[in-house]
Amino acid sequence: MDSVIDRAFAAALYGDGDEGLDTGASLLAASPASDDELLRRGEEYLTRAWRHGWQPADVLRMVRRDLDDPHVRLTATLIHAETARYAHLPPRWAAQLTEMAPTAHPAHPAARPDRFTRATTHLQLYRLLLRLPPLEPVGPPPGESVPGPVEGESRTLTRIRALLAKAEATGYPEEAEALTAKAQELMARHSLDEALLAARTHAKDVPGACRIGVDAPYETAKAMLLDAVAAANHCRAVWNEAFGFSAVVGFESDLEAVELLHTSLLVQGTTAMTKAEAGQRAAGRKRTKTFRQSFLVAYAHRIGARLAEAGEHAVTEAAREAAQDARGAAGPPPDLLPVLAARDVAVTDRAERMFPETTTTRVRGVTDGEGWAHGTAAADRAEVGRGREQRGRALP
Repeated sequence: MDSVIDRAFAAALYGDGDEGLDTGASLLAASPASDDELLRRGEEYLTRAWRHGWQPADVLRMVRRDLDDPHVRLTATLIHAETARYAHLPPRWAAQLTEMAPTAHPAHPAARPDRFTRATTHLQLYRLLLRLPPLEPVGPPPGESVPGPVEGESRTLTRIRALLAKAEATGYPEEAEALTAKAQELMARHSLDEALLAARTHAKDVPGACRIGVDAPYETAKAMLLDAVAAANHCRAVWNEAFGFSAVVGFESDLEAVELLHTSLLVQGTTAMTKAEAGQRAAGRKRTKTFRQSFLVAYAHRIGARLAEAGEHAVTEAAREAAQDARGAAGPPPDLLPVLAARDVAVTDRAERMFPETTTTRVRGVTDGEGWAHGTAAADRAEVGRGREQRGRALP
C-alpha cells in the first residue's frame, strides 16, 4: 500500500503538468486499499502547514482561490479530522473551524465522483499544500498552545457585535451611521479601559497578531480600509498580496475591535457601492470596474480620516472623565497618553520584528471622479463617531 502511495505521489506532486497527475490518480484509483493512507498523508501535510505558520482559514483561503469546490470540501474535511486529535487548540482556531464545517458526501452513488476523479482531487490539493511556504507565525501551532481559563466573549464585545449587525442590516443610512458610531464609542472605551487596567496591575500584556483575509477583487482598496481601521485601533497591518491576507499586530482587545469593525465597514461600503453603481448604470454609464475601484479607495481614505479625527476626541474625553472621577479619590488621575504611547511602542516593535522588510503599495486605477465622490459620501454616512487615536502605518 505504501509503495502505491509513494509512486503516485512521486509522479503527481513534484511536477506542473497533468501527465503526472493522471499517472498518480490512475495508481490510486486502482488501489482501494490505499484510501485510508491517502487521507492520513493529507493530514500530515496540514500538520506541516501548521508548523510553518499557517492556520486553517489561511489554508482554506488559498484552496478556494486556486482550486475548485471539491478541493474546498476535501480541505475542510481533512482540517477537521487533523485538528480533532489535539486536546486544545490555539486562540481563534475554534471560530475558523466553525466557519468551515465539512460537507457530507452525496448519499446517492450516482452523484459521487468516480475513484479516478476523487484521487485527482486529492493529488491536486496535496500539490498545493506541499508548496505552501513558511509564514511568520501569528500564534502557536496546535499542540504547543498553553490551555487557559475558558472565557466567553465579553459583554462589551457582544454589544458591539449586535450594534454592527444592525448597522449592516438596516436600509436607512442615518440609522446605520448612529449604530456604527455607538459601536466605535464602545470599542474606544473598551480599549482604554484595558490599557489602564494593564498599567495599574502591571500585567505582562504583550501584543499579539492575527490574519484577516483580503479577497479579490479590488484587494488594494480593501487592504487600505483594513489598514485604516487597524491604525485607528492602535494596531499595525501588513498586507500580503500574494496570499490574500493582512497580518494585524496589536493587543488582543484591539485586534478583536479591528476584526469586528473592518468586517462591518466592508459590508456597509459594498452595499453602498452596489446601490450607487446601480444608479450610475441607470444613467447609462458603463465604467463599472473603474467606478468600483475609485469608490472603494475613496471610502477607505475617508474612513481613515474620520477615525483619526474621532480618535483625538475619544482620548480627550476619556482623560476628562478620568480626571473628574479622580477628584474624590486619593492620588492623581491616571495619565492616558503615556499609557497609550507605551502600548504603541510595543506594537510597533513587535510588528517590525515580525516584518523587518516591507514595501509600500502604489494605488492604481483611481480614475473615476464620480466613483470617488460616491465613495467619500458613503464613508461619511458610515461615520464611526468617537473612535480612538489613530496610530500605526497607513497604506499610501
